[in-house]
Amino acid sequence: MSIAQRNDTGETDIKDLTDLIKFSYEDGKVWFGEQRMLLMHVSAMAAFRRELLNSIGIERAKGFFLRLGYQAGIRDAELSRRLRPTSKDIDIYLTGPQLHSIKGMVKPNPIKLDIDQKTGHFYAEFEWINSWEVEVVQTELGQMDEPACWSLLGYACAFTSAFMGREIIFREVSCRGCGDERCLIVGKPAKEWEDHEEFSQYFKAEPIIEQLYSLQSQVNSLRSNLERQQGQYYGIGQSASYKEACMKIDKAAQGKVSVLLLGETGVGKEVIARSVHLRSKRAEQPFIAVNCAAIPQDLIEAELFGVEKGAFTGATQSRAGRFERADKGTIFLDEVVELTPRAQASLLRVLQEQELERVGGSQIHNVNVRVIAATNESLEQAVNNGKFRADLYYRLSVFPVKIPPLRDRIDDIPLLVEHFLQKFHDDYSKRTLGLSDKAWDYLSKYSWPGNIRELENVIERGVILTDSNETISVDSLFSSTIEQLQTNSEDHVYSNGAVVKTSEKEKDNWIDEILEREISLDAVEKILTESAMAKAKDNISKAARLLGVTRPALAYRLKKHGIIE
Repeated sequence: MSIAQRNDTGETDIKDLTDLIKFSYEDGKVWFGEQRMLLMHVSAMAAFRRELLNSIGIERAKGFFLRLGYQAGIRDAELSRRLRPTSKDIDIYLTGPQLHSIKGMVKPNPIKLDIDQKTGHFYAEFEWINSWEVEVVQTELGQMDEPACWSLLGYACAFTSAFMGREIIFREVSCRGCGDERCLIVGKPAKEWEDHEEFSQYFKAEPIIEQLYSLQSQVNSLRSNLERQQGQYYGIGQSASYKEACMKIDKAAQGKVSVLLLGETGVGKEVIARSVHLRSKRAEQPFIAVNCAAIPQDLIEAELFGVEKGAFTGATQSRAGRFERADKGTIFLDEVVELTPRAQASLLRVLQEQELERVGGSQIHNVNVRVIAATNESLEQAVNNGKFRADLYYRLSVFPVKIPPLRDRIDDIPLLVEHFLQKFHDDYSKRTLGLSDKAWDYLSKYSWPGNIRELENVIERGVILTDSNETISVDSLFSSTIEQLQTNSEDHVYSNGAVVKTSEKEKDNWIDEILEREISLDAVEKILTESAMAKAKDNISKAARLLGVTRPALAYRLKKHGIIE
C-alpha cells in the first residue's frame, strides 16, 4: 500500500485517539488509555536540553534524546495495534504520526509512504511542521550545525521498526533547526543506509563513566607521549644520589619486574613510576595511578578490581576496575600499605596468576599489568605488625629503590627552582626577576620536610606574591617557617649540608688566630674558597653550600681570586 502527495494525516479519523485522553485531577494524573502521560512546559525541556548539552556534549545529548523518543515510539506502536486491530496497515501505521501530533510534539505531513509488511519493503518521506525541538533551538539555544529533532527522530525509528518487525531508520535530511527551509525526514530499512551501524549505536545506552575512563586513558597516553618527546624521563635532577637512583631504576625499566619505590612524602615517586613506564615496552599502553590512601577502605576493592551490578548497595551497573583499565600497561599503587587485607589478597592473586574476579562476580578476567608500588612507611615494619601480608611484600619488593629526599640533593634545587619558576610564570602570566640572594641562601639552609612538593608550593607562593619585574624575597617564599629559617650566618657553619651552631669559644679562638697572624680579609676569603672547592671536588654548588653562599656569589669570588676563569 502506498500514499503519495498526501497533505494530511487523517485528522477526521482520530476521535478514537483523542477519546483516550483523560484528566484525573483528583489523582494528579493524565491518562492516555492505560499509559500515564505528563504535560510539561517546553521551556523546561529547553533548559534541560541546554544543561545536558553543556554537561555531556552534543553527541551524548543527541543519543539521550534519540533514546527518549525511541522508548515513546515503542510504547505507541504497541498501542496502535490494540486501537485499530481491523484497520488497514497504512491506517494503523498513521496512528504514530497522529499520536505525535496529539501530544504537541510535531505536525507530521506525509509526502510519500510506501509500505509492504509481507515483503518488508518500506519507504517514507515526511515533512515535520512546528517541531518542538526546532522551537527550542530557535528561541533558547541558537542555530545548530546539524539537524536538531532528535527525540522526534528516535520516535519515528522505534514506532516504524516495531510496526514493520524489522529495523527501520529515519534520517532528517533537512532541518529548520540548522537553517534549512523545512524539516524533512526519510525512512527506509537500516541496511539501505550506508552508515546504519554507526547510527544504530545511538540507541544503545552507554554509561558515561566508561567513556570518562576511556578518555582518561587517552589523556594519560597523550600526556605520556608528550613527556617522552620532552625527554623528561626521570624528572629533574643531576645530583649524585638522584642519578644513582635513576640508574638503578633504568636497569629494571625494560623488564616486567615489579618495582617498589621507597621514600618520603613529596620526593616524586609518581614521576619516577611514570618514567619507568615510559622507558618500558608498555609505553604506548595505559598508565594508571592510584592513591590507595585516598580511596575509602570499603570501596578500594571495587575501585581496583571492578564490581558487578548488584554486588552492594549503590552498585547499579557493572564496571571494570583500575587493573582492567591498565591491561597491557602499568599501574602505580601509591601508599600501598593502606590496602585492606582482602585487597592485599586480591593483589597477590593478580601478581601471581595475572587474573582477578570483580567484586560480586565469579567470572575470571585475565590481565597483563605491571605493578609499581610505593610507600613512605616501612613495609617490613608493617609486616612485623601484622598490617601487611609477608608474601605480598616479597612479591612487591623484588626490585626496591629508595628515592633520596631533597635535603640529600641540594645541588638539584637550582634546577628545580628554574623549572617551577618557568611553570608558574606561564600559569600566572607574569615574569619575576627570580629569587633574591637571601632567598637562595634560605633555600639551601632549609631542611625541606615536604621535599619537592613543598619546594613547588613555596615557589608558587613566591610568584603569586611578587609583581612582574621584581625579585622574589624570602618573605614571599616562606610564611610560618620564616622565623625558623632566620639564622645568623656568622654564628653557624655547615656540616654535611646541615646548619650547626658553633660555640662562642670556638669562634673566638680562630678569630684571634687570624688577627694575630695579620691575615688580610681577601686572603681569608681566598683560603676559604680554595678549601671549599677542594673539599667539594671542584663542584661549585657543593662548595657554595659549604660556605653558606649562593652559587653565583661563590662563582664571583672564584673569578675575583683567579681560581677559575
